[in-house]
Amino acid sequence: MPICVGILGGGGISEAHARAAHEIEGVEIAAVAGENPAKVQELADRYHAAAYEGTAELLRHRPLDLVLIGSPPGRHAEQGIAAARQGLHVLVEKPIDVTLHRADELIAACEDAGVKLGVFFQGRFAPDLERLKRAVDDGALGRPFLASARVKWWRPPEYYSHSRWRGLLALEGGGALLSQGIHTLDLLLWLLGDVSRVWARAATALHRIEVEDTLVATLEFEGGALATLEATTAAFPGYPRALELTGSEGTVVIEQDRLLRVDLRRPWPGLLSSGERSRDESASSPLVGDVRGHRAALEDFLRAIREGGEPRCSGREGRRSLAVVEALYRAARGEVVSLP
Repeated sequence: MPICVGILGGGGISEAHARAAHEIEGVEIAAVAGENPAKVQELADRYHAAAYEGTAELLRHRPLDLVLIGSPPGRHAEQGIAAARQGLHVLVEKPIDVTLHRADELIAACEDAGVKLGVFFQGRFAPDLERLKRAVDDGALGRPFLASARVKWWRPPEYYSHSRWRGLLALEGGGALLSQGIHTLDLLLWLLGDVSRVWARAATALHRIEVEDTLVATLEFEGGALATLEATTAAFPGYPRALELTGSEGTVVIEQDRLLRVDLRRPWPGLLSSGERSRDESASSPLVGDVRGHRAALEDFLRAIREGGEPRCSGREGRRSLAVVEALYRAARGEVVSLP
């Protein structure tokens, strides 16, 4: 029997979700719903799915096994809870929601209903980053003590002004950090562990929006490492996201999820740099061209459904980055913030 998927959102990221699902054997896109009827109908027609005006109507569609949520972040928990109550598994686009309170409600609802909950953090499935994760865990870098992460992207004014929700605090929850930098923040947490203290400054440097378009942060990890994080959507024309990680045994440089440089005291099997700079389409465009990461995340989620266990980025894993984001926003308002 095929796995029947419902798409909630209908916008650009939902198109990426649909393309990823369509590429997986044994998966059928059964229904689509969202706030833009024309886009919903177009997506439904493309994949021979039913089109619905609202969430409730889609959740009543049968057969249906899971929903992929690509709606505005401030609606993730609301829609995910409604899906869980219908016995449907839930895979949401990052972030899991815009507040920890809502995220916790979603996690609890899925656990109570006995359904799986996951978050699209597709960077965890990039082959180079998978190898780096294994190498860090095995001690290839020795003791990590310093990291530098940069997300210097460009979004033109119409990216916000032509949207019904981008740049609005209630629906987007935050700006360059929560919507763009959170992927890189998730990688820092994945590679280095939990954060103990944070410092931050934020600004709305260029765009006329309710949230920040620029943020600079310092993070102290429980293991002792220090990291800086820059996130902006005001850096014309947009540059590839980058991460440098230094330990007592050497340094690695990652650009757009690829190992660009590896300098270790002792070579580590399988940890080699490509030496090639890859083009980061996200640096200057919100459109997702390459859906391999989304496909891998969905395949991992389907494995969790079929075999039991948790997806690589479960709801509780997705919550970790949101907790740090909330702490950074508090720090940017002048608070001294330590994480539990």
